[in-house]
Amino acid sequence: MLHLVSARKTYRTGELALNVLAGIDLDIHDGEMLAVTGPSGTGKSTLLNILGCLDLLTAGEYWVDDLSTAGLGARALANLRNQTFGFVFQFFGLITEYTAVENVMLPLVYRSLPLRLARQQAEAALARVGMDGSTEKYPYQLSGGQQQRVAVARAVVGAPRVILADEPTGSLDAVARREVLGLLDELHGNGHTIIIVTHSSEVSERCPRQLRLVDGHILEDSGHVPRAPR
Repeated sequence: MLHLVSARKTYRTGELALNVLAGIDLDIHDGEMLAVTGPSGTGKSTLLNILGCLDLLTAGEYWVDDLSTAGLGARALANLRNQTFGFVFQFFGLITEYTAVENVMLPLVYRSLPLRLARQQAEAALARVGMDGSTEKYPYQLSGGQQQRVAVARAVVGAPRVILADEPTGSLDAVARREVLGLLDELHGNGHTIIIVTHSSEVSERCPRQLRLVDGHILEDSGHVPRAPR
């Protein structure tokens, strides 16, 4: 489903070049649940941003199904990102001026879905994560765990095939952490591909496949685990 070939990402500051991804080859299959681990500054979030089309490779190839991302313009990349990926971040990424339901509506609004239909689907997504009683609350009125539930609802509202989660439990207490991990397990069980960047062994050990990055290289890969028949 997701296919990286000799993927390199280099950031330049003046004459200084920092090779964050150093020629990665990686295949991620439809329906996998994968943890990306490794030391800080080793390229984990950069890899996630490349996979989600939030950033572009310096060299190499990235394919989503049979579509090469090379040469795609900004609008085409935005459409691919909106249709294929949902994002969950450590610090939630909610817009403070919007209510919970308005935050969840955003990916659908970007698709030019009529507002009434977008709201209906956003309310259904919030109900799915147990937040149907908080649709009109603002982020500051919600606990950290509740905000992350809203973020998960926003990630899944457009029925993306892939959920990309960057340290999704890093700022949560133990109870909220278990709740969010349970939601991700449920999404995986329903057929979503889940890719999680994490420093937590508790999180990584829940994932059937584990990938370890060190200095921009894949040091360990436990390998593709075929999904059991549903």
